[in-house]
Amino acid sequence: MTSRSCKKALTSFRGNNNAFGAPGIPPRWTRGNKDGVGTSYSADSKIWYTVWRGTLTELYYPTVDRPQLRDMEYLVSDGSTFFHEEKRQLFCEVERLGRRDLGFLAINSDPEGRYLIRKEIISDPHLPCILQRTRFEISEDYPSKELQLYALCAPHLDGGGSGNSAYVGRVGEHDLLVAQKNGTWLAMCATVPFKRLSCGYVGASDGWTDLNENYQMDWEYDTALNGNVAMIGEIDYQKSNGEFTLGIALGNSIHNAVTTLFQSLGLPFSDHRIKFLEQWDRPYQKLLDLDRASGDSGNLYNASYSVILAHEDKTYPGAMIASMSIPWGESKGDEDKGGYHLVWTRDMVNSAMALLAAGNMETPLRSLIYLSTSQLEDGSFPQNFWIDGQTYWRGIQLDEVALPIILAWRMHKANALECFDPYEMVIRAASFLLKMGPATQQDRWEEASGFSPSTLATKIAALICAAQFARIRGDEETARYLEEHCDFLESHVERWTCTTMGSLVPGITRHYIRITPVDLNNPTQNADPNEGILALANQPPWGKQQYPARDIVDAGFLELVRYGIRSPSDPIILDSLKVVDAVLRTETPFGPSWHRYNFDGYGQKDDGSPYDGWGRGRLWPLLTGERGHYELAAGHDVRPFLESMEKFASATAQLPEQVWDTTDIPAAHMRFGRSTGSVKPLVWAHSEYVKLLRSASDGVVFDRLPEVADRYIAKSTRRSLNRPLEVWKHRRQAAAAVAGSILRIQAIKPFRLHWSRDEWKTTTDTDSTPTKLGVDYVDIPVPEMPVSAAPIRFTFFWTARNSWEGKDYAVKIEAAPPAGK
Repeated sequence: MTSRSCKKALTSFRGNNNAFGAPGIPPRWTRGNKDGVGTSYSADSKIWYTVWRGTLTELYYPTVDRPQLRDMEYLVSDGSTFFHEEKRQLFCEVERLGRRDLGFLAINSDPEGRYLIRKEIISDPHLPCILQRTRFEISEDYPSKELQLYALCAPHLDGGGSGNSAYVGRVGEHDLLVAQKNGTWLAMCATVPFKRLSCGYVGASDGWTDLNENYQMDWEYDTALNGNVAMIGEIDYQKSNGEFTLGIALGNSIHNAVTTLFQSLGLPFSDHRIKFLEQWDRPYQKLLDLDRASGDSGNLYNASYSVILAHEDKTYPGAMIASMSIPWGESKGDEDKGGYHLVWTRDMVNSAMALLAAGNMETPLRSLIYLSTSQLEDGSFPQNFWIDGQTYWRGIQLDEVALPIILAWRMHKANALECFDPYEMVIRAASFLLKMGPATQQDRWEEASGFSPSTLATKIAALICAAQFARIRGDEETARYLEEHCDFLESHVERWTCTTMGSLVPGITRHYIRITPVDLNNPTQNADPNEGILALANQPPWGKQQYPARDIVDAGFLELVRYGIRSPSDPIILDSLKVVDAVLRTETPFGPSWHRYNFDGYGQKDDGSPYDGWGRGRLWPLLTGERGHYELAAGHDVRPFLESMEKFASATAQLPEQVWDTTDIPAAHMRFGRSTGSVKPLVWAHSEYVKLLRSASDGVVFDRLPEVADRYIAKSTRRSLNRPLEVWKHRRQAAAAVAGSILRIQAIKPFRLHWSRDEWKTTTDTDSTPTKLGVDYVDIPVPEMPVSAAPIRFTFFWTARNSWEGKDYAVKIEAAPPAGK
């Protein structure tokens, strides 16, 4: 943009003296373990902020998935003997402004006691502007009062550090700093004037490099165009006895950003603060009182509730991202477009369920409606996606297709659906699950395909919920078909996911494994948990990449207990817990936690350096919450698990994705039981805590589905089939069916099945039965052994196109296992 066109926007540029060193060093983000995240509760203020070591880091605008800033911090120098960078050289203390809101007080102090910087950070309650009331206090004992205070801002507009342009601007008598990229503008100034201003390229001509050379600001460049840029301004703090408010505004034009900035700074910070706090009181009006069940008088509960709400978008109501952070951002550049600021259906449903557990009915309904409008044509949901619905990663995780069904059913049971009918979404998702399963392309850890206990548990629970919806609509046939498919899945869980050759713990050979790997492109896949070889992701290039699947375990099987598919006292559950505790559990100074699975490579390296494609997986606090839910279901004391999660939280009540699992490495900021550099806060962890608190308060697992438990634990639900069921479909061609069972042949188009049980000596033709789920089927009674040793052979005649498939298939008959196995 030229200076002339800027004048039309009422903002002029100072000159055309462009900085040297273009385009600057390769851009990087900041650390992912934040001290806090925040926004105004009002939907008008479409800006979000993050805080690390008392400084502003990523800002998000105009949606919660669009980062626009790397960081903004203060620099301090005496001009001759020292230069301090706020986030590196100063002692840092950060606390929340209040119990409920997401404003922060940061006190960053000189280690030698010469000065401190006190900041209150909020967003304008109604405009996209971040406000930072600052008090720069110089010690009376410090002989020199001549300290220079600088504001250094590194824009990463439109989601990246490359291609940014920065300018020194002027509006009337006010100097300011502005930046732009692809039509997004940032403007920064304060309620006191800047003495000097400059723009530069990071690592070459930026203000930090300038001050680091001789403790003085020598450069005053007007522009830095099309690069990785930073802007600096010396603040004339003495104009107001060291107290001022600094603002950073964003807009879709320079005039929009500058107008917003001056509107925000035109009102006293105290007025904004009052409105900001009042806004955050609103969502607490119907909050359930669960404080008594906590170990910290509700501190983490209140913070978690606000953190979850803050991750909802304001342009797309109901959409919630996983976290306002980029894991190990200091090692990530523009190529990492997503970070965690994307919608993961799994994380989002957990967030919505946590809000429901806290008594909030409105936000979960918005989330359910948003998910319904984001569902793909085939009934699935993307692995993750941007707020506007654009797919990012394209993996298919069947638990992410199943979870919205469970949310819909829980909303129905809570009488919270209002005028929204989720039935179409439910049936489309159920149809996808019937067609694509039972193996999943990715498990919940997003790294392997096959038969996963946690995915199967979620799928069974969801299809039972879908059956309830169908029955309410008077569609008994659809309800029956769904329930029968669930019975098929439930009867195969151990066969698909439980090894009988375990060697991890002496004396325990039978236990659940993380996943039985299969090739989904092979329809005759062998789902034998004793035989599979699992390739692990995120391993060091020189390390071992593959392991026997029977030797890799996680605690995902606990989802079978959570939903009511298996009793907490089930012998295989108990044996599996012994294995998981022996292999994955670590006692920290704050209580127990667990690794995702053994040999996990997604985490901080052993020397404390960032994960960069490989590392070592660390402890996940959300797994402490999951274990707490199991212990409650088993009738045990849940308080130790609640209290551990509360202790894993930071001083500002932020729960991390991972915590360090061994001795301290202070130089790398790694401390036993404290957050690593991955992500903090992780909304899924906060959601698990809220649900655990509700579960502890009620004395029953909040996620437990009575309809599921009645069928599979109490066994009080009458089954429509009294015989075992085996399902064959083109994607998963069952090799055998148990004698005395029913072999169900399923396809996605109408067909006539030509089949025989005696090697084609006699044949039967059976027209398929249609369903409202997009599948047709034929049931073949499997004879009791030893009536015939011949397999069941069949082929398809496709009635719609009036042609034979031209291929024969066979399913062997195997003896039924002994009773009780």
